Order: sequence, then structure tokens, then C-alpha cells
Amino acid sequence: MENPILNRQQPVARVVLDHSECAQVFQRHRIDFCCQGDQSIETAATAKKVDVDSLLAELSRAITERRGDPQDDPRELTTPRLVAYIVSKHHEYLRKALPFVQTLATKVSRVHGDHNPKLRHLEAAVQEISAALLPHLDDEEQSLFPALMSKQPDQTSIARQLASMQDEHLAVAKLLERIRAASDEFTLPEWACNSYNTLFSELQQLESDVFTHVHLENHVLKPRFAA
Repeated sequence: MENPILNRQQPVARVVLDHSECAQVFQRHRIDFCCQGDQSIETAATAKKVDVDSLLAELSRAITERRGDPQDDPRELTTPRLVAYIVSKHHEYLRKALPFVQTLATKVSRVHGDHNPKLRHLEAAVQEISAALLPHLDDEEQSLFPALMSKQPDQTSIARQLASMQDEHLAVAKLLERIRAASDEFTLPEWACNSYNTLFSELQQLESDVFTHVHLENHVLKPRFAA
């Protein structure tokens, strides 16, 4: 079945670039549009055991039912403006959110870990993603981003740093998968307390932000400097 808006061979990253509202649909089905953004809709759906036509219909519905004006296209930003946006929107968010969710994950694990041992695995994954991301932000701001905006860029150094960035993004994607699994897809038990509820809400927001953040770096910023 063909779709008037999309087709099954479109790369998922391109779909999100053209229609940012589709990001939430992919996230719902645990389809990675940032680190595996080159895969087609069909390949991604098959890997996650999602019916391709149903996914296409869901994506098209998200596009046609979009509320408000479309978001500004990040591909139209100059590199300095794109970098500034990534830092102010995503880096600053993570610097505030990660310590908060770390503290919350430790608290919830301590209080409810005997009742739900998965919370201890969740706490460990949250600690690991924080330990991975915070130095990653520093490296980008202090080394990679200045190199990309240099008037005399060192292409060899840039290529090495972009490859390192990609590897670190893949590691973060695996940690997000662990967080999903340990939280049972962010499913709250009936007995969840306010801290438990807040933790899962914050983790969902964190996942969404990281996916968008990595997507921008992998599919908008990096291609500008590809050999």
C-alpha cells in the first residue's frame, strides 16, 4: 500500500528532518532515528516487528494532525547558529536534568528496590548515562564545536572527532535502551509514589531530548563536514 505523504523506503532520519512531529511516533515504537537514522521506514518497522503500513498511516496522521506552525528547519541554520542552538537547547538542559534524575533514581531505588529489583538496574543505567554524557558535552563545547567553526579547520582532526562523537552517541543509545528495559517502557505500578512518577516522567523527557539532540548532530551537523 502506497502512502500519499511517505513511502516505505524513506530513511527515518529524513522523515524526522522533514516532519519533526514524526519523532514521537518513532520513539513510541522504539525506532532509533538518530544513531540508526539511515535505515528505511520498512527496515526499521520490520526490526521492531511493527506492521509497515500501520506505521506509515500513524506517521501520516501525525503529519496531517500537526498542531501549530511547523518548526524551523535546522538545515537552514548556519553552522554557528546550529551549534549555538544545540548548546543552549540541549546541552544546557542535560546539565540540569542529569544530576536531578540521578538523585531521583537513587532515591526511588533505595525506597522501592526491594519491591521492584529492576529499579536498581535503572539506577545503574542512569548513573552510567550521566557519566557518559556530561564529559561528552564538555568535549563538544571545548574541542569539536570550535574546530568545526574554525577559519582554518584541521580536516583530519575533525574527521577523528566526528567519528568519536558517533561512537559515543551509539553508546548513549544503548544506555537509553537499558533505561527503557529497566523501567518496563516507563510503565508505572499502581503503588508508585510521587518520586517514582516524577522519575519516569523526567526519564521520558530525557530520552526525547537526547534523541532530538543526537539527531541534529548526526544528520544535520555532521554531514556538513563529511569527506
